[in-house]
Amino acid sequence: MTRGCRESSTRYRAADGTELPLLVVEPGDGTPPRAGVVLFHGGALRGGSPDGLAPHCRALASRGILAVSAGYRLLDQGATSIDDCLADVRRAVARFGRLAASRGLDASRLASGGSSAGAHLAMLAALTAPEFGGAAVVALNPAGLDLGALAPEAQRRLERQVGLDAGRLIECSLIEWVRPGSPPTQIHHGTRDEVEPIDSARRFRDAMTRAGNECALLEYEDAEHGFHYPGTSGHFDDVIDATTLFLLGRFATS
Repeated sequence: MTRGCRESSTRYRAADGTELPLLVVEPGDGTPPRAGVVLFHGGALRGGSPDGLAPHCRALASRGILAVSAGYRLLDQGATSIDDCLADVRRAVARFGRLAASRGLDASRLASGGSSAGAHLAMLAALTAPEFGGAAVVALNPAGLDLGALAPEAQRRLERQVGLDAGRLIECSLIEWVRPGSPPTQIHHGTRDEVEPIDSARRFRDAMTRAGNECALLEYEDAEHGFHYPGTSGHFDDVIDATTLFLLGRFATS
């Protein structure tokens, strides 16, 4: 059953004190949300905005989920390194938790996630400090799953691009942070992703499983990076349906 949704905007304070946007979308029929998720947009840490995931938030809200799309400082636009972006994501998740609580949702029914670079930031926050990730993670074609698999030259180039000192890139490799007790994770990934190869997603899933964690990898045959947006590859509805089942099946109460 789907329903309408209603939208509002608010802001949260970034790590440097600036105000950043939160797009809030919730069920429009007055019923309390049954779960909540905060999403972070892609754009290689240099572009994008919360509006990019607005269609996803609207679709999820129409299914009874409080869905928030959050901004964060971008490189050369307030952020000097990925560390700044990550600090903002942690603050946004904390703000989302307070907002969700005002709608009657406790932390056990909240998730984080996003697309591409935003999914990477959400996963990194959740894996390194579970209190900054919610009870589960939904990742749409995440980047940075296994950065140690890159050639040394590619690692050094990426370190420069994201403002990290030499040797620090491995700190941002998601597979390095997998531990027993990592949050349940659902990954949506195309088999022809040209940014993050599907093999990286498979290795991450296998590492999570070996550690005793729940990690579902949903593979979309022949889909490329960004396949989950409406009108690009026809997979939008499939992504929303699977995300809804993951969130409501885990968090919903009767």
